[in-house]
Amino acid sequence: MPRITDSGFKAKYFEAPRYNVSMPKSFRSSIPKESRLTEQRNKASRNLDRMTAREIVELMNREDRKVAVAVGREIPAIARAVDAIVAGIRKGGRLIYAGAGSSGRMAVLDAAECQPTFGTPAKLVQAVIAGGERAITQAVEGAEDDVRHAARELRKRRLTRHDVVVGVTASGTTPYVLAALRYARGRGATTVAITSNRKMPVARVAKIVIAVEVGPEVLTGSTRMKAGTAQKMVLNMLSTASMARLGHVYENLMIDVVQTNEKVAKRVLRILAEASGKSVSAAEHALRAAGHNMRVALVMLKLGVGAREAKNRLKGAGGELRRALNE
Repeated sequence: MPRITDSGFKAKYFEAPRYNVSMPKSFRSSIPKESRLTEQRNKASRNLDRMTAREIVELMNREDRKVAVAVGREIPAIARAVDAIVAGIRKGGRLIYAGAGSSGRMAVLDAAECQPTFGTPAKLVQAVIAGGERAITQAVEGAEDDVRHAARELRKRRLTRHDVVVGVTASGTTPYVLAALRYARGRGATTVAITSNRKMPVARVAKIVIAVEVGPEVLTGSTRMKAGTAQKMVLNMLSTASMARLGHVYENLMIDVVQTNEKVAKRVLRILAEASGKSVSAAEHALRAAGHNMRVALVMLKLGVGAREAKNRLKGAGGELRRALNE
């Protein structure tokens, strides 16, 4: 094994990596690092490296309890964002997330889950991430500062005033996200920001600001922790509430879930049986007769009609399940 000198050991394990990231001087100097709550030190975790495993995870659990409370304080802003998303989609718009690093990955995850969960078109909910697809699984040096990439990605999507662009940035200062929101605003799209620092540039760019101030992280500056948890909670709310308002659920059941595997196929039968009060075997028979369309199958089961009549009822109701069922 090659011998590692003291200087080599320090360089390998203790010195911070050097990145050549260009950022406008005025931008860097105008934002005091200590003003970001997510960059401040958490007094409770100052001795993190001396704690036992039990002490560390108990501390993290205590800190995580604060996240839901902080999200709760932003309910009015989250609801306004949901209303904007629903209104935009009803007019032919889309929901587009923009983020970098951990925030971008959260956005990509939520966008990717909408199609199979709610049966929406692939392009209805999208996400752009600094650094492109490679950034989903690994860090891409300098990507979050590439403002040209943000505008380029949104330009490709030909934004309209009916689109809603949601920028996700824990710090509230990420150049990629700020550029995306500025471009979207210039195109007349509705802009929403999800951040953990209210008094930051993103609050001046977005029309609707969701500022979940979770406070300092257990590991200073690691916003994949409390800030990331808050982002996941808010994104869940935005997409789920929007899709529920748009009629992609029946009661609290996934009526438009895409049958991608055997597990989901069984779930579909349980959903139909639960929603109709019929047996699983009756649900299976109806689903087969309906050409595996869950909405048609549910109308058949609840109203006791054939597939053709069920389809006609749905067509007459403009696809709205509740109206087709006279509920």
